[in-house]
Amino acid sequence: MTRLSTYLLPTERKPPADAQAVSHQLLVRAGLVRQVGAGLWSWLPAGWRIHQRVVEVIREEMNRIGGQEVLLPLLQPAEPWQRTGRYGIPELFKLKDRKEAELVLAMTHEELMTVHVASLVRSYRQLPLILYHFQLKARDEPRPRGGVLRTREFIMKDSYSFDRDREGMEESYARHIDAYDRIMDRVGLRWYRVESDVGMMGGLGAHEYMAPCPAGENEIVLAPGYAANVEVATADPKPVDLPEPPPAPRLVPTPGLVKVEEVAEALSRPPGALLKAFPVEVGADRRLVLALVRGDHRVNELKLAAALGAEVRPAAPERVAAELGPPGFLGPVGIDGKVEVLLDRAVGPGGYVTGANQPDAHLEGVVPGRDFAFRTADIRRVEEGDTVGGHPVRIEPAIEIANIFKLGTRYSEPLGARYLDERSQEREVWMGSYGIGPARIVAAAVEQYADERGISWPREIAPFQLHLIALGKAGSEERRLADRLYDNLQAAGFTVLYDDREVGAGEKFTDAELLGLPLRLVVGRKAREEGVVEVVGRRGLRHLEPLPVEAAGEELRSFLDRAWQEVP
Repeated sequence: MTRLSTYLLPTERKPPADAQAVSHQLLVRAGLVRQVGAGLWSWLPAGWRIHQRVVEVIREEMNRIGGQEVLLPLLQPAEPWQRTGRYGIPELFKLKDRKEAELVLAMTHEELMTVHVASLVRSYRQLPLILYHFQLKARDEPRPRGGVLRTREFIMKDSYSFDRDREGMEESYARHIDAYDRIMDRVGLRWYRVESDVGMMGGLGAHEYMAPCPAGENEIVLAPGYAANVEVATADPKPVDLPEPPPAPRLVPTPGLVKVEEVAEALSRPPGALLKAFPVEVGADRRLVLALVRGDHRVNELKLAAALGAEVRPAAPERVAAELGPPGFLGPVGIDGKVEVLLDRAVGPGGYVTGANQPDAHLEGVVPGRDFAFRTADIRRVEEGDTVGGHPVRIEPAIEIANIFKLGTRYSEPLGARYLDERSQEREVWMGSYGIGPARIVAAAVEQYADERGISWPREIAPFQLHLIALGKAGSEERRLADRLYDNLQAAGFTVLYDDREVGAGEKFTDAELLGLPLRLVVGRKAREEGVVEVVGRRGLRHLEPLPVEAAGEELRSFLDRAWQEVP
């Protein structure tokens, strides 16, 4: 029975004071979630119904591609994580039991799933294999925010494919792409599948599924036929006009000018005619490298680390001053042999303005290759105005709702996941990893479809199909008709939230618009006088064909099935 008079749906008129994301505000106001602490949330009855609707869509599509559902523990021995080299991840919760055994709260399950396959799979006949589960994950998130978007505990569906070779891994990867594409379409989101960085997961390649919305913490680069996370995106730079360089660099005074815009204005040059220096320390030995990008570009630290093959961090100003020159006036001329110079690939031929490695001075007419040695790599962030295939890119914020990885033998090698092939030769298992967050799908749906009145759920994930509102008081004819319609709707197989509370019509309509079920049925004066029930689609508050109040059985099902098809 889902009568609002007895159902726990604690709606609020005002959002939490710290809520910035629309989904954070509305999920709380609609009585769907409540916060326990920083990054810790409880799902209330209607909110949990939505979450589980998403789970069922995911489960159906995973089963469709041959996935086998399992359940692995959240609490795990630390040893497999130590063997894969991931124990040192700062976000990994680490603890010890009363016997001082080292344990972790898993943020993903690659390690444990691979341990099981290593012990259970012996022959090529047991491959390929897809295993998946829905399980809590824990993450020592330094800055939880955005409501359920970035939390320290969450449920994730993660699946793992195990194959004989790379070709098999690619086939499993393609099957997961098909499944994830269908999931995104079914839950009603606007989405993109984009190229992404493998990050802490490692492996041979990755994609992310992104839902564009203003609250997104990621940015995606889009052009016809192209979509990538800004972390890995590449594009052709906007051209920059460069003057003819002099035979040798010229020293020009620039007292106190350390910003690109200031130097560009003083020398009457566009910002793109300057080279911006970014000194970094590389790896455990803290090797010093000078990265250079155009003045109108920004360094992409992920690309920079990939180009240098190790972690990077900004060099300390004291070290820079001692070994290169004063910060704010750094440049590549005259430092050959001291540090490696890594020049961004977008820097074309010509003469540029650079720092002079002395206070209050820059150099004009510096030509890469002529005046300094360098290695080139793509180390910049794609910017508005760049192009792909001649088409301008656009950059949109988006929520990451799923990610998929080609792991290769990244985990099977250290954890001993091997099998015997047709010739009894031992070979390593090839793996893929595929994650998707139901809570993030819920939040993304709110972000994409909410209006000034509240949420507007896509049909597939709405907690109930119908929101029935009775406007009459207890004992009135309107209430009697609404009670009968409620019984008929349940008998016809619909899921219904029935607002039978003794409150005013305004409060009922306000809560209905806040909660955002796809269809609203209103039993009021027209039901009593004209024998019809008002039918309203939530998105756009569109009035549909009225429903005969006495409809039941097949007539009721047929009528509402037609109405259901008219709402998104």
